[in-house]
Amino acid sequence: MAHFMLRWRLAESSVKALIAHPHDRTERARALIEGFGGKLIGYYFALGEWDGVGICEFADTTTAVAVAMSATSTGAFSGWETTALLTAEEAEAAMHKAHNAKTSYRPPNV
Repeated sequence: MAHFMLRWRLAESSVKALIAHPHDRTERARALIEGFGGKLIGYYFALGEWDGVGICEFADTTTAVAVAMSATSTGAFSGWETTALLTAEEAEAAMHKAHNAKTSYRPPNV
């Protein structure tokens, strides 16, 4: 399974609802992720540009996009970003693939 980082910014209405009725959102996030056959590895609220971060596993990129579409279609978020993550082993495999490539890239100014 592939790893993804989900980052979200809550809509103003969501922030107001959480202040009015404080509660832990982890299980609702887990239900969403698992509903698409994924696994929630970590769920965090964050300071800064993004209000929260989730680390997940999904079968493929299409599934990760489907989760994003499902979540953002509710209007609960004012921003959402999905980032594919690679393990160190996957990154090393990519490095080897680049090293062994039989092609090269030439920049436009060359």
